[in-house]
Amino acid sequence: MECQECHIRPATLHFTKIINGNKTEVHLCEECAREKGEGFTGSNAFSIHNLLSGLLNFEQPMSDHGAEEPAQTIQCSKCGLTYGEFARIGKFGCDECYKAFNNKLNPILRKVHSGNTTHTGKIPKRIGKDISARRKLTDLKRQLHEHVEREEFEEAAKIRDVIRELENGGES
Repeated sequence: MECQECHIRPATLHFTKIINGNKTEVHLCEECAREKGEGFTGSNAFSIHNLLSGLLNFEQPMSDHGAEEPAQTIQCSKCGLTYGEFARIGKFGCDECYKAFNNKLNPILRKVHSGNTTHTGKIPKRIGKDISARRKLTDLKRQLHEHVEREEFEEAAKIRDVIRELENGGES
């Protein structure tokens, strides 16, 4: 696709603006975008790290006592990365950072993933029936376990019957 401004160079930046419900798409080369001041080019380049960093600064970290705790004091015990550094650069220092910052990440992930902290992805319609059935079965078994734990045996029995029906191929 060529640049909509100069019609010479290939468009490498694609912008979609939605203002008051009106959608406008603009396709520009980097040079024309720099001239127009559109986008984030050069040393101020926008990255997914900037987006993540902005999300991480959305909430102030709280201590166990309910008082606000400076982000710099929350630190990974393995690599020494602080939550503030993580929020600024948008990358973990090691695998232990997930555990160290877990209390701060879950609320953010819930907001980003519409209330969930587990990524489930999308299922292609052509092959998705088996996968969807397995996910439903797994979810029902989890619900069954929860009802048994709470000693809600009538609800557990209903879910058990649904599980049996699904495992037998939907035949009664």
